Amino acid sequence: MSEITILVVDDNPTNLKLVADVLAFDGYRILKAGDAEEAQELIKTSPPDLILMDIALPGMDGLTLTRQIKANDKTHDIVVVALTAFAMKGDDEKARAAGCDGYITKPIDTRKLPGYVAECLDRRRTGGPL
Repeated sequence: MSEITILVVDDNPTNLKLVADVLAFDGYRILKAGDAEEAQELIKTSPPDLILMDIALPGMDGLTLTRQIKANDKTHDIVVVALTAFAMKGDDEKARAAGCDGYITKPIDTRKLPGYVAECLDRRRTGGPL
């Protein structure tokens, strides 16, 4: 079993389960949150190595939470990858400006997701750009 922890934050239970199941099958330890507030608690108690962050969350949105994560000395090194179903021109730039290290559009290609996650984690480990 992997020591790498991934937090999946998505308010859609189907998306949350799908992403969590795909990554758990690849051996990652998975934490799940349905909103930003739940994610904040999990980050405090079990800081993940990577967060897959839905941008459109109820209450606090994913970009606001990402800004908070990246502004905190204890959490700024966590890799955050934005997830969005509403890919509009410029959304990837907004995600990067908020501090996201990567950007994935929905529907997620479950065949490519584990490789992309591994690549992000490897780049973080080696100090390369994400």
